[in-house]
Amino acid sequence: RSSWLLLAPLLTPPVPVITAPPCSLCPEGAHRFQWIRNLVPEFGISSSHVKVLSCPAEFYELLKVQIKTAKQRVVMASLYLGTGLLEQELVDCLEETLEKSLQAKESSNLRVSILLDYTRGSRGRKNSRTMLIPLLQRFPEQVRVSLFHTPNLRGLLRLLIPERFNETIGLQHIKVYLFDDNVILSGANLSDLYFTNRQDRYVLLQDSPEIADFFTELVDAIGDVSLQLQRDDTVQMMEGMEHPYQGDKTTYCEIANRRVMEVINSARTRQELLHAKTFHSSQQGSSLISQQGSQASGGLKPEPDTWIYPLIQMKPFGIQIDEMVTETLLTEAERDARIYLTTGYFNLTQAYMDLILGTRAEYRILLASPEVNGFFGAKGVAGAIPAAYVYIERQFYSEVCYLHQQERVQLQEYSRAGWTFHAKGLWLYLAGSDLPCLTLIGSPNFGYRSVHRDLEAQVAIVTENQALQRELHREQEQLYLCSGVVSPSTFEQPNRYVKLWVKLVTPLIKNFF
Repeated sequence: RSSWLLLAPLLTPPVPVITAPPCSLCPEGAHRFQWIRNLVPEFGISSSHVKVLSCPAEFYELLKVQIKTAKQRVVMASLYLGTGLLEQELVDCLEETLEKSLQAKESSNLRVSILLDYTRGSRGRKNSRTMLIPLLQRFPEQVRVSLFHTPNLRGLLRLLIPERFNETIGLQHIKVYLFDDNVILSGANLSDLYFTNRQDRYVLLQDSPEIADFFTELVDAIGDVSLQLQRDDTVQMMEGMEHPYQGDKTTYCEIANRRVMEVINSARTRQELLHAKTFHSSQQGSSLISQQGSQASGGLKPEPDTWIYPLIQMKPFGIQIDEMVTETLLTEAERDARIYLTTGYFNLTQAYMDLILGTRAEYRILLASPEVNGFFGAKGVAGAIPAAYVYIERQFYSEVCYLHQQERVQLQEYSRAGWTFHAKGLWLYLAGSDLPCLTLIGSPNFGYRSVHRDLEAQVAIVTENQALQRELHREQEQLYLCSGVVSPSTFEQPNRYVKLWVKLVTPLIKNFF
């Protein structure tokens, strides 16, 4: 009980800043989403470079293969690295690849950069840090491990809040795994559950150097304002860098904002110049960009039919691009458009709920049933979190029913024996279309934490290619096949009983999970 009282200084949430949408959608097919490039870089690629994965085992095997074949860079950002045998195998793959790079005749160019959260990665005696220290000790010139510490956990609060509970204040939540020019975007962490029976989403962007460069620079920027893990398991900031919890908070956040926005804006400028050159050369009847691409690939670069937009959300640093884009997508979705939205933790922000209930599109929202919630069966207070989600779900469903929106807004619960559910994202089907032309995939859960507390990143994938659209449609169908539609009878089941104390506490703590 006392653990909850320690959170008292933060129980009154800050007033969210409502940001006006940057612009309205244009009317022409997939091109209607090009307004996003006013905020972030736009990467045009061929749909043949996009591969949608479907299961944890496939994700794990791909990670191992990509690590083993990497020649220039391995960049991995995650909440944490687990401590089991499967995670050790990943570390062994990294060690093997680094060893090969040292033994190569030419000078070793391979660099490994790992970004994790400080509080989650330091939990317990055996943790992410102890898993990675052998790599730092053996390859000090090639390996960098950065541990992000939220600037909001400081002073007396940092001293009082115990381990695990300190993770409620703010986290590094981005999940990006890149190997040379191949990038995996996912919501999955580097832990055995996510490699075996914890359902998530995963997409591989192959041979995409500009996208890989962007996420390398983004991880480097966050790494620069993070604590650096040393070979003796101590941590220290880079020389001259403001400390996240010992230094001035405003100064630290301004520096972090500047570093991240430099990455976004410089990439955006590069892509605009690239786009202008491509357009100009195509007008001349020859493509300079294609010629440059052919030097590396041995062939002509195909015309892009798919566009990737990285969406970054770091409210502690004053960056809220993902929030702006998501709100605009929900606001501008037309009548008879369909939005399939999924989250492992159904705890939408008030702004997102208002938009879903007040706009015209049809919504199919997939969420975890209590049994597949990641906190199901947890010890202590955490064991009550699935019941809190049931309470939040019931409140939202009651509002849907009160507004007579049951046909337009439908809740579905994912249920699968022996599995947990962690998938998050969105698929957008334009009016009259049976296939999605846009998907959001990455780390955000569409909840208060994702918008206000944590560091998040996802990508909007917009495509005109029907084969890729069918692949995304199959991904959506596979997930929704394991679900049942929520109805009033759902909440009459014995496992949906919510204790009175949970109902009383949930409104106070819902912004922390």
